[in-house]
Amino acid sequence: QVQLVESGGGLVQAGGSLRLSCAASGRTFSNYHMGWFRQGPGKEREFVAGISWNGNKYYADSGKGRFTISRDNAKNTVYLQMNSLKPEDTAVYYCAVDLRPYRSSSYEYEYWGQGTQVTVSS
Repeated sequence: QVQLVESGGGLVQAGGSLRLSCAASGRTFSNYHMGWFRQGPGKEREFVAGISWNGNKYYADSGKGRFTISRDNAKNTVYLQMNSLKPEDTAVYYCAVDLRPYRSSSYEYEYWGQGTQVTVSS
């Protein structure tokens, strides 16, 4: 059974940093594309960053230059390092996985974690 568990959220002041983790279980995830999404209060869920099986990385404009996605395949874990946080980054952050191996585009995220709350105070 595939399971994704996010952690690392919290309350931080504007300009601060957080590192989110997404621990995956149920199979080996090194062959799959994984992504981070977020949903702010009163907003729709939006893409934040993605990392492919071959290490290619993708970012939404909102996080470019501030956020870094990475993965540790030995630990089945994906990370999102967030620096220079802004109040508008306040959201629940989710990780998700596309379980079709070796995808390079047109991702479909089949499994989602429960989310971790990030609150950035001004």
